[in-house]
Amino acid sequence: MRQGYYEKIGSCFKSTDRLNRVTKTGSERNCCSQLFSSGDWTTFRFLSKITLKRYLRFLSVKVACKCIRPMTTTILVLLSGLGLLLMGAGLLGTLLGVRATIASFSNIETGLVMAGYYAGYLSGTLLVPGIIRNVGHIRAFATLTAVAAASCLLFGLAVHPWTWFMLRALSGLCVVGIYMVVESWLNEQSTGPARGRIFSIYMTSTLIALGSSQFLLLISDISGLQLFAYAAILISLGVVPIAVTRVTEPRIDSMVPVKLDQLMRISPLGTVGVFCAGIMSGAFWAMAPVFGQRLALEEGEIALLMSATIFGGATLQWPIGRLSDLIDRRIVLTSSSFAAAMIAAVAAFIVIEGHPGLILASFVYGGLMFSLYGISVAHTNDHLEQGQVLEATRGLLFIFGFGALCGPLLGGVAMDSFGAVGLPLVSTATAVILMVYGLYRMTKRAPTPVDEQTRFIPLVRTTPVSLEMHPDADPEPEFELPADTSEQSGSGSDRF
Repeated sequence: MRQGYYEKIGSCFKSTDRLNRVTKTGSERNCCSQLFSSGDWTTFRFLSKITLKRYLRFLSVKVACKCIRPMTTTILVLLSGLGLLLMGAGLLGTLLGVRATIASFSNIETGLVMAGYYAGYLSGTLLVPGIIRNVGHIRAFATLTAVAAASCLLFGLAVHPWTWFMLRALSGLCVVGIYMVVESWLNEQSTGPARGRIFSIYMTSTLIALGSSQFLLLISDISGLQLFAYAAILISLGVVPIAVTRVTEPRIDSMVPVKLDQLMRISPLGTVGVFCAGIMSGAFWAMAPVFGQRLALEEGEIALLMSATIFGGATLQWPIGRLSDLIDRRIVLTSSSFAAAMIAAVAAFIVIEGHPGLILASFVYGGLMFSLYGISVAHTNDHLEQGQVLEATRGLLFIFGFGALCGPLLGGVAMDSFGAVGLPLVSTATAVILMVYGLYRMTKRAPTPVDEQTRFIPLVRTTPVSLEMHPDADPEPEFELPADTSEQSGSGSDRF
């Protein structure tokens, strides 16, 4: 009897006539109901949980692709185009740090230049939605891409701290605009239960593209114009697969961040954790290439240092985040902060004493550092109603951006005062502050029951548009805070 149902299910998926009748949502029932009588369909529903999954394992890849092609092809094209854009942006960021040292920029000047990216990024998050609404997705996308590619070349032609600061702010604005357009198209394709999976794939592929781009430093002389040209080429080529894809133009609304005092009432620890994660992340992206250059590392060693940290984040976020789903999330957040502080201190010791192990320490540190943002956001979401998640996460993203803006400035000052060891010292101090504050907050409120915690989702720097794919986000959120949403059980004086 079971074999007969296997044959019926197989004929459903293998028949070309039946495949053409499957809706874009991939509903197996719409297809299979045409093959079964009412009695057969009742029995099929009973057996489907056992038979369907088992049978699908034996379906050919060709047939499976035919069923999901209307959605998957578009998503893969969007992700591949964005991957090229990310590789260009990742190459440019590392190259600027290395070239700034060659051009004899001081550490403070380099920190200021690199902070310009986050200034442009935050400004673009507020300004670009209006531009897109006025001129449309296609024109805005083409304009922003052209300006971003041109700015890459201008970095190599006009080497001066203030010129680079303005160009870096401009490139940050353009990059966030490009991300916003692509992510809005990606969000349009991400509906139903697949939304959370696509969001996770997008976050992971972002880190993989950024990590891979670091080795492009080795393809040409870093003192010439060629690498800037390669960054411009990658950004330009990233447009091609996206521009030839037929997608519906979605609507992008104004991004109004939630006020800091509202987020602090909801979750002081989550808000402070996001800010500290932004400082550590911004300091890494901006100053780690300078750190390597000050240590007289070769280009390949700098690329390995950067990629090890990034791939550590891509690898270790999942197990750390999964652990935070199983126990009190505050314990994982404070423990991760403590471990990150210890690893950063070890890195400082390695630099001072000249011992080996810097790459391994960077890998572990990357996993801990990148996890702090996602854990902090998940901890905040634990105290939200379903309709509040999207707006609150957008507000946390802005706080993360302000932290990332401060990171290069703090890193530049520390490296100017203490030398290369100043960068891991900034990370150590920031992680210790977060750990101490986390321990303090644990004395002010009982933990959220594990079965009421939201699911951890890996997060990296992105735009508010992509957060609409977050599996906990409500498509039409209404951010109305109840009067008693403070993350504490004591008096108002214990709030902070």
